[in-house]
Amino acid sequence: MVVYLSQKKPIGKFYLFLIACFLLFFLFLPALQSFGEDVKDEQPVHGGIFRIKSLADSFRKQLDPVQSDSFIFLSEQLYDGLVSLNNNLKIAPSLAEYWMISSDGEKYTFFLKKGVRFHHGTELTAADVKFSLERLLDKKVDSPYSHYFLPRIVGAAEFREGTAADVSGIRAVDRYTLEIRWIKPYVPALYILSMHFCKILPRERILRQENKFFLKPSGTGPFKFDYWIRDNRLNEVGVRLKRNEEYFRKKPYLDALEFCPLYTIDHFVNGEIDCIPMLSERLRQPKYQIFHDGSLQTVFLGMSCHIPPLDNPVVRRAIQAGIDKQVVVDAVQEVRYLKEVTNKFIPSRVPGFFAVEESSTFDREEAIRLLEEAGYRAEKEFPQLVLYMDSPRTDFKHKFSKEIRDQLDVLGINVDVNYYRSLEQVKESETPYLILTQKMMGMSDPEDMIRQLFSSASDSHLFGYVNSEIEDLLRAGDAEKSWSKRIKIFQHIEKILMADVPAIPMYSQQNWVALQSRVRGVAVPHLGMYYLDTQKIWLKR
Repeated sequence: MVVYLSQKKPIGKFYLFLIACFLLFFLFLPALQSFGEDVKDEQPVHGGIFRIKSLADSFRKQLDPVQSDSFIFLSEQLYDGLVSLNNNLKIAPSLAEYWMISSDGEKYTFFLKKGVRFHHGTELTAADVKFSLERLLDKKVDSPYSHYFLPRIVGAAEFREGTAADVSGIRAVDRYTLEIRWIKPYVPALYILSMHFCKILPRERILRQENKFFLKPSGTGPFKFDYWIRDNRLNEVGVRLKRNEEYFRKKPYLDALEFCPLYTIDHFVNGEIDCIPMLSERLRQPKYQIFHDGSLQTVFLGMSCHIPPLDNPVVRRAIQAGIDKQVVVDAVQEVRYLKEVTNKFIPSRVPGFFAVEESSTFDREEAIRLLEEAGYRAEKEFPQLVLYMDSPRTDFKHKFSKEIRDQLDVLGINVDVNYYRSLEQVKESETPYLILTQKMMGMSDPEDMIRQLFSSASDSHLFGYVNSEIEDLLRAGDAEKSWSKRIKIFQHIEKILMADVPAIPMYSQQNWVALQSRVRGVAVPHLGMYYLDTQKIWLKR
């Protein structure tokens, strides 16, 4: 192939770059095609141990799926739920072979697969499912996820308060049939039941072993507990799981999984482990597989909408217009994360919220105009704001706060930085504030984002934002039986939030992950690395 370059005017660097890329593409195309064909033609083999470093840097010896400090990844391997999410974020059968929903949307009947056994050998029954869902609501267990069901399932509140021996709305009809009755129709019910905290546990074994059960738990999942990984001082620093040879679905290819937060970059570079977060540029090499996961995580700069002058939406819109998000994101980029500017309150990848081209909200002249409209800059000095960030101080937080302070300083807004240790400190503040916060959606339903951050009834209500129209729309969303109509309700809520700006959506954040070239069968998880499907993974020898 010959490329002719005109000599009439000099070639710019950008065009030379494009030409170089074009030539390299054709140079390596045969090799890429060959690699693709090799991978396509490869047949999975059984065996091998898949070693993975967690996204966290410390190990928590917690295998109870209903507790917030448990590792979602481990819960996904050890246990199953009634239903699950497939790679397209659609509901799929799991322990329930199928289900029926009543015409009024208030009763769900699940028909369990027969012959499914827990790791210790007993058969799964509807009594185990009832027990597991009631345990999630039990005040003694104190699960932070109980709020998903507490106001919605018939009899849940009475059971929680101890005035009823069980939840009347969760009933084992017979050995293999379970019924759930909702106070009113609840469209996201199946999405919630697919989450990591709705895993099914063996009733009799837990009642017999109580707290000792989770030292060597038993589920129905594709892998079962083998032993704790210990350091030279015998401290538990990880866990080993082995293949469940009796798994009711297709058995995993891998012999075992070893999960440890203390694995290092050197372990990976030396080929001792298979998967690690992108902790260093050292890992960005052609010999490794690099991908980012699909976690639905958004970082917000919230505002104290209940404290003047931030109680004025004009002022809040001015602050948003005065911040160049791209400059902030460029300043705080980290090797291990993919950060992309967003102007949306609900991630576009949530089913029904199609990705759209987002126009920038940055307009400094508009910011100045809005501040003047609110009576500031010309008439009176803008009061000092506090930027709250959680302890401890980090290089990332320093860079983020510096950009926010510098950009708002141009508008005549002075910002002080305060690192808080307790959210109560923020809630008790009488000074107008901004707060750096992030929300990772635990399920692919827009309510999970909106209700927690922007409903005045939420325990995480840090912005002091109250909007009766949004509360009415949330109630309408609760009762709406049509998924498409419910999506329209949340799209309407998002438009209100975009106008009111109780918080500024700054950027979405996803994890970069490195894998050894020998790892095959990896599908990028749509809800993050926590949901990595290990059943399809195999190791090329």
